Amino acid sequence: MKTILIIGGGFAGLEAAIFLKKENYDVTLVSDRDYFYIYPTSIWVPTRESEFTDVCVDLNELKDVHGFKLIIDKLSNIDAKANNYTFLSGEELKGFDYVVLAMGSSKLHHKGLEHTLSICGAPETSLDIRAKIDEIITKGSGKICFGFGGNPRDNSAVRGGPAFELLFNVHHLLKKKGIRDNYELTFFAPMAQPGKRMGAKSLEMLEKFFTKLNIKQHFGKKIKSFEKDGIIFEDDSKLYSDFTMFIPAGNGHEVIQNSDFPTNEAGFISIDDYCQVTHSEADNIYAIGDITALEGDEWRAKQGHIAEVMAKNVAHNIKQRDKGVNKFKGYQEHLNILCVMDSGDGAAFVYRDAKKSFMIPLPIIGHWLKKGWGSYCRYSKLGKIPRIPGM
Repeated sequence: MKTILIIGGGFAGLEAAIFLKKENYDVTLVSDRDYFYIYPTSIWVPTRESEFTDVCVDLNELKDVHGFKLIIDKLSNIDAKANNYTFLSGEELKGFDYVVLAMGSSKLHHKGLEHTLSICGAPETSLDIRAKIDEIITKGSGKICFGFGGNPRDNSAVRGGPAFELLFNVHHLLKKKGIRDNYELTFFAPMAQPGKRMGAKSLEMLEKFFTKLNIKQHFGKKIKSFEKDGIIFEDDSKLYSDFTMFIPAGNGHEVIQNSDFPTNEAGFISIDDYCQVTHSEADNIYAIGDITALEGDEWRAKQGHIAEVMAKNVAHNIKQRDKGVNKFKGYQEHLNILCVMDSGDGAAFVYRDAKKSFMIPLPIIGHWLKKGWGSYCRYSKLGKIPRIPGM
């Protein structure tokens, strides 16, 4: 039985492990934490609608369900030519028939970033955000700023949806408590039209939503630095804030940037349409998810469902390769933006591909649809309910 090493226990890595086991490979998954974190539903941890454990699925339980091997460790070095992978514990793994890299991305650094917290950062940060929101609510009034950044070297490395969602959920929380008028909520971003990649109609609806909810906007100025009490922009103007939630843009994974792998300008690993790494001396390496340099239209974005498509394709393509068949599957035809943007009391269904884009408001039911998806994600991966074809 051929052996496969998968590095990364997020959406991409876990999905690859599940589907490669279905193809009867000997699979070893290495993750730097012992749980799978459902990032899309973590937006409810800060507002206390969910507990931290509600967003976590034990990887040891997933290992037992699907039959892959599991190691909890963090990658520190790659020697692709020698097929050797070194981890922080000092352990070296080598000699695998195939390797799938799925460690996600690093974050673009900003001066003073330590004065912010990100809902897309380390999972435990969601609890830190909760503590800050609790503190501000106890205070009785304040200014809260939500924002995200971009990477000028790779415009797909942006994650703005969770920033919008957390903003709307905090608005809803304050409104439920009857204290919304005591707080100034501001959304900021360095680009002139954050959310533009969702499409013109979606952007127009989003702007109307900001106006309706009395959310201030601060767009189109590059961020110079963050301070304890606000954000400094390129023109030295300052946006005051008692708490700043900011999602930095993604950047190439630090281990990849220090390796001999081919990358794009931002340090994301170069792959072909079949997710095979374009390495001149190692043809058994694949990469999936946020670690990769996505090719495609300007509006493309790294999302969990794209990572899972890439993972399934890799399982298929490796099997095809071992059978001596070249009926491979590519990821680019599946590129789209797809999300249910939650607001606490409803949601909006957002979709965009090469041909169309739209946003459909889903009052009340949208919130429960996203809640339902969170349960589906957990229990389908644990094998307790059937998986929906294509999901």
